[in-house]
Amino acid sequence: MMSMENPVMKYTELENIGSGGFGSVCRAFDNATGGEVAIKKINLQGLTSKELTVNELMVMKMNRNPNLVNYLDSYLVDDELWLVMEYMDGGSLSDVINEMYISEDEMAAVSRECLQGLDFLHSNHVIHRDVKSCNILLRTDGSVKLADFGLSAQLTAEQNQRSSVVGTSWWMAPEVVTGQPYGPKVDIWSLGMVGIEMVEREVPHCNESPISCC
Repeated sequence: MMSMENPVMKYTELENIGSGGFGSVCRAFDNATGGEVAIKKINLQGLTSKELTVNELMVMKMNRNPNLVNYLDSYLVDDELWLVMEYMDGGSLSDVINEMYISEDEMAAVSRECLQGLDFLHSNHVIHRDVKSCNILLRTDGSVKLADFGLSAQLTAEQNQRSSVVGTSWWMAPEVVTGQPYGPKVDIWSLGMVGIEMVEREVPHCNESPISCC
């Protein structure tokens, strides 16, 4: 599942570009190809973290699409899993919303690309479950891609719905918040919140306290 070579020798780290409860993300130089990549370093301490990490790795490896951030490789380094992905040089949609005005045509283009990515995931029975502006990445060539599959769920014929309360509060569909059974449509609700965010420059109810979720 993971490459055995030493990634420290293969990549030259350039700068940290993100961090969170999972660990950190850095921009790096691939010494073999001369290209730039993003490396997500996930701390494997704790059983829940390990389960989510394996889930993210499998979803990325098994679902390749122009509207999903492309998985390149993975390594186990001490207590960290390194996920190597394509580098999106335009940053996140959240950054863009905070920094500039987005035209209606640009909003439409972002929405279309995200919907194409979600259509692909849903056709493969995968729910993203954490669609939000900071998990939509951009490239200066106009590419728009969904990222961060740590909370995604693979549906099966035996389990075609979920009821776990997971995601990020302000983007979560009502049925997720209340712990009711749900399917792929919850991603569409979340993308709708992103649409409002692009227009209003903030997500609805952002001043209210978030609920506690996984």
